[in-house]
Amino acid sequence: MKIHQLEGYIQNIFLVEYPEKLLLLDGCSRADVSILKRFIIEQLGRPFEQLKLVMVTHMHPDHAGGASYLQKHYPLELATGDVAGEWYQGFRGRVMHLMDLGLAYYVGQRHQRERVNLWYSPLLSTKYRLKDGELLPGFSDWQVLFTPGHTDRDLSLYHPETQTLYVADTILRVKQKLICPFPISQPADYRASLERYRQLAVSNYLLAHGEGGEISSDELLALQLLCPAKPTRYKQFLGDLIRKKFA
Repeated sequence: MKIHQLEGYIQNIFLVEYPEKLLLLDGCSRADVSILKRFIIEQLGRPFEQLKLVMVTHMHPDHAGGASYLQKHYPLELATGDVAGEWYQGFRGRVMHLMDLGLAYYVGQRHQRERVNLWYSPLLSTKYRLKDGELLPGFSDWQVLFTPGHTDRDLSLYHPETQTLYVADTILRVKQKLICPFPISQPADYRASLERYRQLAVSNYLLAHGEGGEISSDELLALQLLCPAKPTRYKQFLGDLIRKKFA
């Protein structure tokens, strides 16, 4: 097994290489599909059809947008968490989907990225809905961990043999500092997810945003203390943005 880290539109992409197959640890954004294809075909010299499984840790644009596109155009399988309902269901869900797309464009602008098409369906059809502790289909050396908090359905992916843990958006590193994600929909669950990490044997954290590597138990505890007591909302984010602009 070899893990390749690619620079995506606004997040890190982690592609896991095996002799006869490939695993994508998260669905990335729609804008990242060309990056992924070019790397597999040109850098690895592998047929793109060897990409067998795409995990979707949660439904945000930089974690599900690419998966949605890939599913329509290639014979691969998608897997996500076994949670009732859809994250973007109903009218409020559709509004939140548009706001999340807007936030992705905002982050892309902050990263000085060109404006690209990030649109993807708010509903995703997956072959596998995995429960906590289950092994990834076709990649049984990886285990699913249910680690909600950022959303109600966040997954982390654990490779016990190498003590490697992909945490998606649960932990971010910005300017060398660990921070909590935005939004946090379930603060208590978020703190519990961080506590679960503290109980695992992890020597290498893979972060969707920022540099990974080692993260100590004390750092995880400090991050728990930074977690807000109440859910963070877009209203609060927009208010902070306006205050910074006119400060």
